[in-house]
Amino acid sequence: MSWSGKILRVNLTKGTCQSEPLNTAWAKEYLGSRGLASKYLVEEIDPKVDPLSPDNKIIWATGPLTGTMASTGGRYTVVTKGPLTGAIACSNSGGYWGAELKMAGWDMIIFEGKSPKPVYLFIQDDNAQLLDASSLWGQSVWETEPSIKAKHQDPQIRVSCIGKAGENQVLFASVVNDLHRAAGRSGVGAVMGSKNLKAIAVRGTKGVGNLKDPKGFMKATAAAKAVLAGHAVTGQGLPTYGTQVLMNVINEVGALPTRNHKDVQFEGAKDISAEAMATPRETDGKPHLVTNQACFGCTIACGRISKIDETHFSIQNRPQYINASGGLEYEAAWALGAANGVNDLEALQFANMVCNEEGMDPISFGATIGAVMEMYEMGVLKKEQLGIEAPFGSAKALCYFAEITAKGEGFGKEIGLGSAKLTKKYGQPDLSMSVKGQEFPAYDGRVVQGIGLAYATSNRGACHLRGYTIASEVLGIPVKTEPTETNGKPELVKAFQDATAAFDSAGICIFTSFAWTLADVAPQVQAACGEEFTVENLNTIGERIWNMERDFNNRAGFTSKDDNLPKRLMTEPAKTGPGKGTVSGLDKMLPEYYKVRGWDSEGRLNSETRKRLGL
Repeated sequence: MSWSGKILRVNLTKGTCQSEPLNTAWAKEYLGSRGLASKYLVEEIDPKVDPLSPDNKIIWATGPLTGTMASTGGRYTVVTKGPLTGAIACSNSGGYWGAELKMAGWDMIIFEGKSPKPVYLFIQDDNAQLLDASSLWGQSVWETEPSIKAKHQDPQIRVSCIGKAGENQVLFASVVNDLHRAAGRSGVGAVMGSKNLKAIAVRGTKGVGNLKDPKGFMKATAAAKAVLAGHAVTGQGLPTYGTQVLMNVINEVGALPTRNHKDVQFEGAKDISAEAMATPRETDGKPHLVTNQACFGCTIACGRISKIDETHFSIQNRPQYINASGGLEYEAAWALGAANGVNDLEALQFANMVCNEEGMDPISFGATIGAVMEMYEMGVLKKEQLGIEAPFGSAKALCYFAEITAKGEGFGKEIGLGSAKLTKKYGQPDLSMSVKGQEFPAYDGRVVQGIGLAYATSNRGACHLRGYTIASEVLGIPVKTEPTETNGKPELVKAFQDATAAFDSAGICIFTSFAWTLADVAPQVQAACGEEFTVENLNTIGERIWNMERDFNNRAGFTSKDDNLPKRLMTEPAKTGPGKGTVSGLDKMLPEYYKVRGWDSEGRLNSETRKRLGL
């Protein structure tokens, strides 16, 4: 079995670290990572707990394929009750940290309580101890990681940590590893900060060798890698352009939310696209994009490394921003750019670097700025409050807001609440483009009906990574469906949601699903863990995970009324593009979705569903 078979329980209040055996029965029912960690969480906390109280718990978890030779097997998740939404939160990250934890011999770390002073956890194979982090508190991610490596005199230590945003409990603070890979959404970094937990540093030398069938595993992973290499998206598009390949594509189909979803196409999209990143600048003759980068074990290499223009206003007399660093992904480029009407690529990169540096979700941050700019143009917010003129399209305002939000200074404290709480405070709740308090990603739910339904029903709030129907509705993967059509979308959304939960829980990247189906994943999990993990069983595991998360949210107080979309998407038709004149058909799709799910009319699990899934 490729589970390590043990978890680490850390009581921050008492300062203790204890090893305990993994619940293998749960592992077979929930697989690992997202599913297994969520199972532990829902069994151990009150669903109504205050997310920022010591009674909440936060879990770092790997999957059974994490740390193996499976392509993209470097993923880990952070699971907790999220402060941005009050719902279950599971945020996924790549890089190298997850594999390092697995190679140290641990499947999972559960943190409970709150430390009386700043601490970090240091793991060296079987040894784990809490160490004083007073000198690290107040440091950025970029300062924290090298400080820990220098202290322990080991450059191969992997660090997962928070910056100032997490310390200041910005409600969309993220957890960052390897300097610019992040468990980005739902405010998991704020929970970490609330517990006075600065970082988890890991050094693992054991490797992952306890596979059920090593030879079978090598054969299965080789076959799966060949599928990735031969696919147009995973073998060509993502390696060449990264996720930013989508900017012009989504703009052309009229589904690029612009200026806080007032529009569905951005006239400046080409200026912030993947193609623009690869084009030499007029100022220095060098392209914005330096190279691509892969996470542990990844054969796709969609990551971007970029270097900002040294003449740009944002980094004058700031040498720390001159070096090449994590570049723009599509979602970040959209949120920092089109969502605010900003087409200054260098400004977007600066804001993105600040998000990485201080541990902040660029999607929620950028989307919140979209609401701020709209309220500014309406006269609801004034320059005197904000500290700067902030109309749509202002690159200077974007850069300014990034810094003050991460540091918790001035109006940045208000931005750190997220758009739902911020717009409600100023009497404009309809201007928050969010579900359950979490801001939308980069696809318009009027023009692409399935993704709108996926946003509305996502267990962690608006999210594209909980059922990426864009693959089908826009890219035609695995089959083409009509974006503006509502018929069949409840079944499509459910299928994507369940499969995604299985992919996440295996410990692999969801981007593999452009080329893989569960038929490609199952042979790898079977060779690693056991023959019982068939395609049918993996799909059932995914469905079980989705329903468990839903049940937790119901018990936390969420109802069918929370499966909604903003008024703008329901009543204001798209103005341009192929989907011109359309609004969301959520009212039609949602009741059918509940039936397909086996829920009652209020969105609660019925007894038959509970029995079938063992919940």
